[in-house]
Amino acid sequence: MTRSENFNRIGGRASLIIINKVFYDKVYQHPWLKQYFLNISQQHIEDQQVNFMQKVLGGENHYIGKAPPIAHKHMFIPDELFDIRRQLLLDTFKETNTHPELIDQWLILDESFRRILVKKFPTECKPCFNTDPILNFAKPE
Repeated sequence: MTRSENFNRIGGRASLIIINKVFYDKVYQHPWLKQYFLNISQQHIEDQQVNFMQKVLGGENHYIGKAPPIAHKHMFIPDELFDIRRQLLLDTFKETNTHPELIDQWLILDESFRRILVKKFPTECKPCFNTDPILNFAKPE
């Protein structure tokens, strides 16, 4: 079985669209996570994530965005925030009755980004452009 056939067998693009809609509904409502997306439309993020996940999971490559390390270099993402995001993702998989193989593949990939995206100190962040702010939000009470 090819990667593309396997991708389609475990849900394909249709599953990614549903998962990302439910997931980003949660992200855009979460008091801490939503702050990182204040100036970005939810639909844009959903579309980008669907295309990225489709590419890395074996579907057709429609992704034209930045690589995750570049796209997140200006964001202070501590372990705790990464873990909250992961829990929202797990909740989403349960809600959407996601295929177990898709969950496994997604979580392996997601965890591989932890060492790239998580930072111990805000000083590890770099702006995309000199005039861009570093996104660093305190955990809401």
